[in-house]
Amino acid sequence: MAVFNFEDQTTSPVAPATLYQALVKDADNIVPKAVDSFKNVEIVEGNGGPGTIKKISFLEDGETKFVLHKIETIDEANLGYSYSIVGGAALPDTAEKITIDTKISDGPNGGSLIKLSISYHSKGDAPPNEDELKAGKAKSDALFKVIEAYLLANA
Repeated sequence: MAVFNFEDQTTSPVAPATLYQALVKDADNIVPKAVDSFKNVEIVEGNGGPGTIKKISFLEDGETKFVLHKIETIDEANLGYSYSIVGGAALPDTAEKITIDTKISDGPNGGSLIKLSISYHSKGDAPPNEDELKAGKAKSDALFKVIEAYLLANA
């Protein structure tokens, strides 16, 4: 297995504590409300803390699909969160898992700066497919923008 690391960052007009609360602590309730294609989020293993595996069901192309997320770490004091995609539709055939470490901090004008560190754990040594990476990033960015819009509209 090889590990390929990527960095990304974005800003949001939403305050760090509010964004963290929505993305980490209230995500199971907010995501299905904010995103029409999401059906539900259920805990399949664990108690909500590190080690918990969540099954997120959604509609895509008229089909119900799912993703399995495993919570790796929760760092409320530093607004950090880490989870891995360990199964389902969002995990390419070439990947064992994809881990996303998120750190939210103060951004411009009272908003947030969101730093992401992504680790792609491949099956074997082959690098990830560039098109799959781009498609995954586009979906992730779109999901974030919908949640951000929901928070701004319900502030």
